[in-house]
Amino acid sequence: MDDFDDSKRDTQRIDLPGSLRGEVTVFQPAEISQISLGGMQVETGFPLQLDSLHDFRITVGARSIVVKGRVAHSRISDVDQDVVTYRSGVEFIELSERVVSVITEFIEALRQQRQDA
Repeated sequence: MDDFDDSKRDTQRIDLPGSLRGEVTVFQPAEISQISLGGMQVETGFPLQLDSLHDFRITVGARSIVVKGRVAHSRISDVDQDVVTYRSGVEFIELSERVVSVITEFIEALRQQRQDA
């Protein structure tokens, strides 16, 4: 049921008798309020499904990293007029050595700042 001109495509599409199930990754803002080598706590304007896996792009100090995480728990944390905020605990999955190093350096820098203050 495609109205586009197939002549503009490199390959021809075929209509399916039904449909296939798929998923899409959409980057949405999230506030990270806690972090450790094991995971993080995030606040979002939408619920995260328990046990779902997500890639999170986070800025840690001056660096940007991508971590894979499993949603361990999620709940409503605040309701303000029409805005609902959800707080979720995310367990990190298969962190690379580079990402572990970046998170470790970031946590140590925060600890040092707090000691110096």
